[in-house]
Amino acid sequence: MGESVQFDSTAGTATGYLARPGEPGGASAGVVVIQEWWGLVPHIEDVADRVAALGYVALAPDLYHGKSTVEAEEAHHLMDGLDWGRAAQELAGAVAYLRDVEGAGHVGVVGFCMGGALTVIAATNPGVDAYASFYGFPPEGSVDLDAISAPGLIFFGEHEETFSVPDAQAFAEGGRERGRRAEVVVYPGAGHAFFNDTRPEAYQQAAATDAWRRTVEHFAQHLR
Repeated sequence: MGESVQFDSTAGTATGYLARPGEPGGASAGVVVIQEWWGLVPHIEDVADRVAALGYVALAPDLYHGKSTVEAEEAHHLMDGLDWGRAAQELAGAVAYLRDVEGAGHVGVVGFCMGGALTVIAATNPGVDAYASFYGFPPEGSVDLDAISAPGLIFFGEHEETFSVPDAQAFAEGGRERGRRAEVVVYPGAGHAFFNDTRPEAYQQAAATDAWRRTVEHFAQHLR
């Protein structure tokens, strides 16, 4: 079980859910876990717990500052009201917290849906060593993608309708030409939110299992 923590950012004090690994001595690496448009709901806390079980200290920032929902209409309203600039500052603060307070020598970022797009934005931070974005990518022109040097994975379902798969693929291809490592994986038959096992209408076990395996291996390679 994790705990609620406060951490500093250039946008002010932020809060989040922190899960530490069970073994003595803490973790040598950390991972920031970024919420979907629903907010910091139990599913995201569960993902943070899964990350901690792998031996990382995991921090899931509460980007809606106490608000969450299970209704799509309200989630859309919350996402529309999100100050993305402030969110980016809070994510940078989360990275710094893992490094400076929790003692993580390397930090990764993983996020889902809206949090997937924010994962790519967070990866522009020089303190990020690896990232994995699940079905999310920033709109064109919203962030300087050339600032990203960390290796990344970007996952989509074949039937993605929310974010641009071609934009992500163009980013990955352009990065390879400049020596930047980014891979886009598209799962046949899957749609948006295929990883969320609390949404049976969207969850695709085979795609979710493979994407998580790739993420675990990616972080083990670049954060250990």
